Amino acid sequence: MPAKKDDALFGAIARFHGDRPWGRTLDAGTGSHSLGWLLSREPAHLTAVTGAPSRQTALEAEYADSLRPGDQIITGNWTDPTLLHGETFDVVLADYLMGAIDGFAPYFQERLFGRMRPHISGRLYMVGMEPVPWSGDTEGKRIIVEINRLRDACILLAHHRTYREYPRSWAVTNLEGHGYRVEDAISIDIIYKRRYVDGQLDVCKRKLPYLRDRRLAAELDRHIEELRSRGLHHLETAGPIRFGSDYVISATPR
Repeated sequence: MPAKKDDALFGAIARFHGDRPWGRTLDAGTGSHSLGWLLSREPAHLTAVTGAPSRQTALEAEYADSLRPGDQIITGNWTDPTLLHGETFDVVLADYLMGAIDGFAPYFQERLFGRMRPHISGRLYMVGMEPVPWSGDTEGKRIIVEINRLRDACILLAHHRTYREYPRSWAVTNLEGHGYRVEDAISIDIIYKRRYVDGQLDVCKRKLPYLRDRRLAAELDRHIEELRSRGLHHLETAGPIRFGSDYVISATPR
């Protein structure tokens, strides 16, 4: 997952959208950042989809004072053919949905944009992340690679599913193959800071109770904290780590 929801990504969407009205808007894979930003756009109506009932409850509580009559947050899965049946939207936001969907609908990425296409009467904005490279040429980049590998290892040992990011080139090809016209695209450098180091290593910690081998869990716990210390020390002495990129794509159905 990205280091931080940077205003540059939402800023790119705002520039791509220009003065067009937001009309009926769909947050196709909602989270706190995307939901809050879309509400600030003041669409005529907002529907937000999450894959987890607990997440729906948490978001409804967080935005209780901002959701307007008619706005709705629902729990659903894009593999369900009845999800949003017959509904269309002027704007659809897929904010890191391509990477996150593997936890809810494994191997469905190839068909996701085709599944969403009938619901899009206007524009699709997709936010994605280039897969983190397997190696880095600086100490800071190597630390980021190590954090990502450790996070995924802990997730898998807990018998849970990892995210799976796709490159911008793959997303463009897939969109075009499903009958979209890609109108704009931009890549934005990722800058990793303390929030990312702590956040991803905290994910590791939350997975440890699921491990049956408690000795392994204890060793991983020590390794997690050693890597945290090393990562935070590097940030304090060398500053933020610039590595990889996010991207935003604007597309319309042909």
